[in-house]
Amino acid sequence: MPRIIYLRLLIILVTIVCADGRPNVLFIAVDDLRPALGCYGDKTAVTPNLDKLAGEGILFERAYCQLAVCSPSRLSLMTGHRPDSIRVWDLVTHFRKAISEAVTLPQFFKQNGYHTRSIGKILHGSGSPSKDPVSWSVDPIHDVNRDPKFRYASEKNLKGKGLKRSASESAEVPDETYMDGLICREAEKALRQYGENSPPFFLAVGFKKPHLPFCAPKKYWDLYDRKKIPLPSNPGHPERAPELATRSWRELEGYTDIPQDGKLSEKKIRELRHGYYACVSYVDVLVGRLLKQLETSGLAETTVVCLWGDHGFHLGEQGLWTKANNYELSARVPLLFRFPEKIKAGKRSAALVELVDVYPTLVGLCGLKAPSGLEGISLMPLIEKPGLTWKSAAFTQYPRSLKSHRHRGPGDVMGYAVRTDTHRYVEWREGMEGKVLHRELYDHREDPEEMKNVAALKKNTQAVARLAEVLSKGWRGALPSDPSKP
Repeated sequence: MPRIIYLRLLIILVTIVCADGRPNVLFIAVDDLRPALGCYGDKTAVTPNLDKLAGEGILFERAYCQLAVCSPSRLSLMTGHRPDSIRVWDLVTHFRKAISEAVTLPQFFKQNGYHTRSIGKILHGSGSPSKDPVSWSVDPIHDVNRDPKFRYASEKNLKGKGLKRSASESAEVPDETYMDGLICREAEKALRQYGENSPPFFLAVGFKKPHLPFCAPKKYWDLYDRKKIPLPSNPGHPERAPELATRSWRELEGYTDIPQDGKLSEKKIRELRHGYYACVSYVDVLVGRLLKQLETSGLAETTVVCLWGDHGFHLGEQGLWTKANNYELSARVPLLFRFPEKIKAGKRSAALVELVDVYPTLVGLCGLKAPSGLEGISLMPLIEKPGLTWKSAAFTQYPRSLKSHRHRGPGDVMGYAVRTDTHRYVEWREGMEGKVLHRELYDHREDPEEMKNVAALKKNTQAVARLAEVLSKGWRGALPSDPSKP
């Protein structure tokens, strides 16, 4: 049988299989991805595949994570509950210790007849939080792999010691040399396996870049002229910001080519920013391969594609690197959906949305009824009418230890942040409900880079009081009164 005829028959068969009204789900998580994409207005990024995906569905311009470090953010999205509810504020706590009866997003789809599979980093990639067997139809793969040979390719780094070696690497190697290339290859294989007799699938693919170290094949570095990659326009800490707010996570300082005091030369800053963008382009090509496989397999029209970043990332802005704070650059994330049956191409929404909203949204797109008790809301009304009046605020938090840069548990101090259309307001509290130690207020109308904490200025007394009330009422108080009306 000629190949073209075979492919056409395969497409027909897949279409028949999906005619019961249950679409598939391709769920793509990208580690440490801030909105450094062309479709988000980043003039440096080379991301044609992600830009195309955005143009074929809906892009949420202002999406926010609930806590800007991997495990709490991912577990919040995957359970539909916020960090304080699942009692996860660090990298090691398993959410089922707090709410053992929780039904995760893939677990819900599994209960509704879907074949659920995880390839790469979905829950979290280190230790027990990455494991939740009841969520998956088959055992996850490539979720945890700390072997340096999948992190590095150069002879220098392969001969090094410890998990962290150079903070970046450009090597003349194929995509599959690094772990993300292997994740992509396995996901392509999985997509080819779904066919005539397959149930609908929920395939979760978690890419580990652009997380440090910034290692990518040389061809992705070559997409950029390092001299033309702009330096941070705001390299210093915000004025009058409390020390707790600007404390470094010290993730970067663990690499062998990074000074322990964190003071970087302009040359190193340019190298690191170059490496981040190279990794973004690497992931962009891998996502493009998955989308092409969907097309080849005849699955594109019957598959909901959701792509998200687990939190943002600082690249020297505000004197900060990596994540683990309450500022805009760490809290804001890319969020894209594509589903031709229900989402018109080229839509954008400027509404304030949160990663905790992804769970009920995917459930709604697939025509299922969401379980009760979720702490996010479906974005289906916005998908239909992007200009609807929506949430009045989005909520992010981050704990601090008074004794160390790293923390376990809720910390000694909890920073609670609220983002409205015009402001970011933060309270640093003793514990979770103690007295307020510090306040931050940033007016995005005048200070979009959040460089001036104006909470203490007399003219802002009323604004602080108003935003403190918004924060006190919490996420329930910020919900739209009637999501169906503009």
